[in-house]
Amino acid sequence: MSSEALRRPSSERANAGSNGLLMLVVVVLLLLAAGGAVIAGLASRSPAVLIAGGAIAIVMLFVIAGFYMLQPNEAAAITMFGAYKGSDRTNGLRWTLPWMSKAKISLRANNLISQQIKVNDLRGNPVEIAAQLVWRVTDTAQALFDVDDYRLFVTAQVEVAVRTIGARYPYDDFEHKEVTLRGDHERVSGELRAELINRLAVAGITVDECGFTHLAYAPEIAGAMLRRQQAAAVVAARETLVSGAVGMVEMALAKLSEKKVVELDEERKAAMVSNLLVVLCGERDTQPIVNAGSLY
Repeated sequence: MSSEALRRPSSERANAGSNGLLMLVVVVLLLLAAGGAVIAGLASRSPAVLIAGGAIAIVMLFVIAGFYMLQPNEAAAITMFGAYKGSDRTNGLRWTLPWMSKAKISLRANNLISQQIKVNDLRGNPVEIAAQLVWRVTDTAQALFDVDDYRLFVTAQVEVAVRTIGARYPYDDFEHKEVTLRGDHERVSGELRAELINRLAVAGITVDECGFTHLAYAPEIAGAMLRRQQAAAVVAARETLVSGAVGMVEMALAKLSEKKVVELDEERKAAMVSNLLVVLCGERDTQPIVNAGSLY
């Protein structure tokens, strides 16, 4: 038989706990009965009545031992001699048999920000990543009985999930052709959430939202990558500038030919193109020169 067949995950059952207010009424009635029996026994000096009053008092103490309180968004997993009997999610005063053990667990949303983790991205570049997630318990039995400490389990699985997603994509793509950690935040966050939900399902925990709170190159390559980004930005700006300048030159030549302002041979066109490109693409202000003579 395989290990998966031997290990059966726990599953929450809502089959434990009863209304504590009704049992509180029972305690009051028992208290009145025990007090009346003691008073009657002392008045009549009857040992049997006193013993009956003592027995009622013992029963009352037995009932009192079964009370417990549940706050909003809180549950109690109830066990008897090590066997899971069910979970109680009803708020307020509750009651169960005194020999039943109650393990309370919070159902509130929890916020976790992981430590910065150094991960090698798809291209092998070291990247520092920190993630934030909002998680909560959905199955009390799995959270309490299927993992040793569900809070530590969440912390450990966050690190593993961040490493998995961080190694799946490059940090950045200068040509904007790939999915990247920096440029596709929503998609990457969605995949991180799906990865965490899959990993935390064994502990009865779900993730409501998650995302990166820190994403940067590691310090040892940050300077080189910054210079690379700056160079890529300069090249992209130059490409845009040259493309616009060529369009303007084409438009100028077309307008001059259309309106027959001046007749230009190929050599004069080449000179005009050169001058216009210098003017349009240069980083400094140009100084006009008036040519009163011939080009030759």
